[in-house]
Amino acid sequence: MSNKAILEKANAAVTAGDNEGFLSFCTDDTKWTFIGDQTLQGKEAVRQYMAKTYIEPPKFMVQNLIEEGDFVTAIGKISMKDEGGKTIKYSYCDVWQFRDGIMHELKAFVIED
Repeated sequence: MSNKAILEKANAAVTAGDNEGFLSFCTDDTKWTFIGDQTLQGKEAVRQYMAKTYIEPPKFMVQNLIEEGDFVTAIGKISMKDEGGKTIKYSYCDVWQFRDGIMHELKAFVIED
């Protein structure tokens, strides 16, 4: 399976509310960096982030998905509900680095629309 197909499967899991299914595509030492905000180190930190942030499963609209070697870049829109139940829309660019066919590192550029 291509890295691009792996990311598509992982994103399908998260939009279905299956955070553990998503995490099965990540390395144990995964690192997520939200540029200008925070860095999460390890699968447990990501698990906690997802439990807190994904009050309802996020909705993705991927506009471009580009694969080059061990990297996949996703550009698109995402909408999520905040703690008050209000839907917030964002534009994003995620740059994923894969290691041995597993999602290892994320650099996420996210801005509210």
